[in-house]
Amino acid sequence: MIRQYEAVFIMTPVLSDEQMKETVSKFQKFLVDKGATIINADNWGLRKLAYPIQKKSTGFYHMIEFHAEGKLINDFEIALKRDERILRFLTVVLDKHAVAYSDKRRAKRAAKAEEKVQA
Repeated sequence: MIRQYEAVFIMTPVLSDEQMKETVSKFQKFLVDKGATIINADNWGLRKLAYPIQKKSTGFYHMIEFHAEGKLINDFEIALKRDERILRFLTVVLDKHAVAYSDKRRAKRAAKAEEKVQA
């Protein structure tokens, strides 16, 4: 059964901007190659961590929303675990309320971006 998922992962802060983008594109390509459909990818940038992870106090956050079969999630999480550039990750399945909230959030962000373009 195809469901909507949201994956947030934190990459090590020692990566260059190019390395960070390459890491994100690697995981997006992994999902697409396995049959997932990416709905939204959002770069949250460099943020302070709540507690140190591997003696690092900051990390690059990235969120990907996608449609996929449930069996794909295990393979995706194993790929995240094997990559030394990933400090932490969390993958959740979105229920109908979370999907509606996510759609509303994306629409609001798009409207705000269009408003800036017109100004």
